[in-house]
Amino acid sequence: MTGIVLFGCFALFLILGVPVAIALGAATMASILFSPDFAITTAVIPQRIFGGLESTSLMAIAFFVLAGNLMTKGGISRRLVDLANSIVGGVRGGMSLALILASAFFAALSGSAPATVIAIGSMMYGDMVRIGYPKERTAGLLVVAGGLGPIIPPSIIMVVYCTMTGASVGDMFKSGMAIGVIIMAALMTVVLYFAQREKWPKAEKMITVQELFRNFFKAIPALMLPIIILGGIYSGLLTPTESASVAVVWALIAGLFIYKELSFKDLVPIILDSAKGAAMVLFIVATSTAFSWVFTFSGISESLVNSIIAMNLNPMMFSLIIAVILLMFGTFLEGIATAVLLVPVLWPIANSLGIHVIHFGMIVCISNVVGTMTPPVAVNIFSAANVSKLKMGDIVKGEIPFFVGYLAVFFAVVLVPAISTFLL
Repeated sequence: MTGIVLFGCFALFLILGVPVAIALGAATMASILFSPDFAITTAVIPQRIFGGLESTSLMAIAFFVLAGNLMTKGGISRRLVDLANSIVGGVRGGMSLALILASAFFAALSGSAPATVIAIGSMMYGDMVRIGYPKERTAGLLVVAGGLGPIIPPSIIMVVYCTMTGASVGDMFKSGMAIGVIIMAALMTVVLYFAQREKWPKAEKMITVQELFRNFFKAIPALMLPIIILGGIYSGLLTPTESASVAVVWALIAGLFIYKELSFKDLVPIILDSAKGAAMVLFIVATSTAFSWVFTFSGISESLVNSIIAMNLNPMMFSLIIAVILLMFGTFLEGIATAVLLVPVLWPIANSLGIHVIHFGMIVCISNVVGTMTPPVAVNIFSAANVSKLKMGDIVKGEIPFFVGYLAVFFAVVLVPAISTFLL
């Protein structure tokens, strides 16, 4: 009965357009008020909500969001685009390759898929279309390349996952870096194929070595940010939260004093925007903690675990089934909400089957990113539509070949655990 009330109310609130965080909290309250299985008061809800935020690792989320916004507004994105174009812009379809590379660079700053789409798309989409790149293909590539945001570290969803499972943030970031490079290679292969097949433009002027070095030196302050974050974590000198806070300081220095495209009056709106973005994520984490507690306390979680164990699935088959379930959830639920909702339930089962915590984490993270590219809740497509002014249907058609490449890497990760763990 409790499960019907809990998930029924949650689904109803989502259909009515209630924000995910509030829907989670309201469904939790409804299950306590109206389910005959509970003999507890609603006072437990605020206790669980605040308990869900009692982790220093979650502070890293706010700092990562702030650092990304500072670097975006401080002129960093343009330097990264110039560097990417210098490296791969001289071949047929070169600007599409540069778009992928620039998205990877920016992913190492923001950790957000829609932020990557908007930042890179606003600088590259218009120029690419003007010189002859197909609109739908370019917008579709932007959608899928933006999916590098939560995979290449730092990644907000990875921090959330590690908070819930106790996994090492550093190990998750190592795995994300390796898989991010594989996804880049897959997308670039698809781009090169379609560039030749559809005769995409080729740069008339080759980039000289002098221009490459000039753009590289201009981008050094931007490239220092991932070095600070990852170097601090892997060296053991800094925790993820401390590393993120140091990155904020460097982002301020770069924007105010090196590139000089930030002013002190810009800081107030940037801080407010960052606070709103971080608060949205943390609110989802907090209310989903209460939701998950009811799910566990009512015995639904235990029954589900026992049912799956009774099926005698091997680790590979379990991983494949969970991947499909996560993909389905990702089509209508925001990624972090999906993670905090399902990981507390699914991870004990995965652990009992001997699945590595990092391998399972990458399945969770990549599946949630795929959700940003698939309607109806497709924030990457919405972001690309905002940049390109195209209809969603046209963007979806354009993204199909790149999406298939991304999905191929995802299922390779699901079926071959070594892809996630070979760097550990």
